[in-house]
Amino acid sequence: MLFMKLTLLKTKLHRACVTHSELEYEGSCAIDGQLLEAAGIHEYEQIQIYNVTNGERFTTYAIRAEAGSHIISVNGAAAHKASPGDRIIICAYATLDEQELTNFKPTLVYLDENNRITNKRHAIPVQAA
Repeated sequence: MLFMKLTLLKTKLHRACVTHSELEYEGSCAIDGQLLEAAGIHEYEQIQIYNVTNGERFTTYAIRAEAGSHIISVNGAAAHKASPGDRIIICAYATLDEQELTNFKPTLVYLDENNRITNKRHAIPVQAA
């Protein structure tokens, strides 16, 4: 039997606020350690960043910032794509086979403008039209 592999959203930090943009730093995105843990993002894991403020979309990797610091620092070349104050969505994806899909739910972490967790869900709420 052939099983298909699918790439699905594993987790996201929704509407994080960029606190730093460091061009002269080795590439990455530094994320408050508590936020990494809440979202289940591993240090050095590939992440996708979607800039809500300017429409930029780019790939980098996560590094751990001090826990409780509320830091979201976009570093290296990616610093051209996000500035302090920009609101971004940070996503990580996982490749699953069809059997793993049955019980899989993503982790969705919602943040306020100070990068504090306001909500945590495992599904995007359906909005009425």
